[in-house]
Amino acid sequence: MPVGDELELEGDGERFHIHERTNDCGHFRTANHASIVTVDTPGRLLRLLVLFSSRPSWSAVELTDRLEVTERTLRRDVTRLRDLGYPIESTTGRYGGYALGAGGRLPPLLLDDDEAVAVSVGLREISRTADPALGEAALSAFTKLTQVLPSGLRQRVDTLGDVAIHIGGARRAGATIDVTVLMLVARACRQRLCLRFDYRRGDDQTGRRHVEPYRLVSVSRRWYLVAFDLDRDGWRSFRVDRVSAPVETGQRAGERAEPDAAAFVTSGLAVGMFATSALIRVHARPPDVARMISPTIGVIETTDPDADATLVRIGGEYDWIARFVVGLDPPFDVVEPEELRSELRRLARRLLRTHRTGPS
Repeated sequence: MPVGDELELEGDGERFHIHERTNDCGHFRTANHASIVTVDTPGRLLRLLVLFSSRPSWSAVELTDRLEVTERTLRRDVTRLRDLGYPIESTTGRYGGYALGAGGRLPPLLLDDDEAVAVSVGLREISRTADPALGEAALSAFTKLTQVLPSGLRQRVDTLGDVAIHIGGARRAGATIDVTVLMLVARACRQRLCLRFDYRRGDDQTGRRHVEPYRLVSVSRRWYLVAFDLDRDGWRSFRVDRVSAPVETGQRAGERAEPDAAAFVTSGLAVGMFATSALIRVHARPPDVARMISPTIGVIETTDPDADATLVRIGGEYDWIARFVVGLDPPFDVVEPEELRSELRRLARRLLRTHRTGPS
């Protein structure tokens, strides 16, 4: 914007001028003509937010004195904050000024959109998985943060919360994810809009996919999209960190039977991605077995929570499965296949040879 109004002030018998810029800088000339205080617009907005975080209501005179700006610049800055979604209301009357509206207090720090989404997701996950004391504190912090988020950003966080499912699992190296892509996919899931995107497979081959997005699943520090692949006519899961260039087509998803998104992803991670698997009967109740075996390692097939034994399907090479199941505390049986029984016997013979109880 161009340089704005020239204001004429009189003092001590002389006339001088104050120029107010209407672009990204605000200038204030003192009465002795010697100094100009220049504060860039982001800096002023930050100072204004900090003032509101310390006290929710201010008169216009107080704010112009604190910020060293004119009332015109103050009104413009308040408008900028409102455009960003901050709940600042004007008060009228003799002591008119500005006050925070619904939302109460603003945090004393500024987060960009991606940071706010990341903090919100992290707090929500901690509130769900941490011990009661820390979880309650995280839930309280999450509630306070969402109350003061600008409306557009709050909608993004709510959208992700509505379509995301979080699952515990064995920790693995996280993958770098583009938050913009994640939020676009979340919005498509919520609005049931078809997507096209480039997808890089595990063998580094990339192809264009056309899907009906359904749910996002977070497991083991990775995000997965569960969607119906229109070109392959079946349900698929996609790692979001391998998704690029997503575009909403405007076409709405069709009506079809929807899977259990969490079970679909964990079954793929625990069994579906392996050429071989085994069925184990663990002599313990399903809730106890669920605490021993991560959902990314084994799929519990027993549906009765009070059953005395639990069937678990585990994918992988038989030598790895054998080493894993011998580490379980409860006794177990191999339902299938025979190759795993042979591997267990081979492992037992090797352990007996290595760990004799007496001299040879």
